[in-house]
Amino acid sequence: MSSQRSTSSNKITDDELNALILRLQTLLPQLDQSRHGRVSAAKVLNEICSYIRRLQNEVDGLSGRLSQCLDSMDLTGFDAEIVRDLLQ
Repeated sequence: MSSQRSTSSNKITDDELNALILRLQTLLPQLDQSRHGRVSAAKVLNEICSYIRRLQNEVDGLSGRLSQCLDSMDLTGFDAEIVRDLLQ
């Protein structure tokens, strides 16, 4: 049995792929279609990956700051448990 997808129900058509790329492009202000026209799929995917990395760095930074703030607060065990539950 081959590991390749052989049924057409599992394949994405070119039109579907183009629609997905256009949807991704709308999420990136720097690639606004009205200003730049058609942008290559490779550029959109590259920009999306960069954007996700930037967002992850922001999340990491904010998580670190939050941890520092929580560490500096004098929370009882019950209060700390409430805060942890809220953050999950």
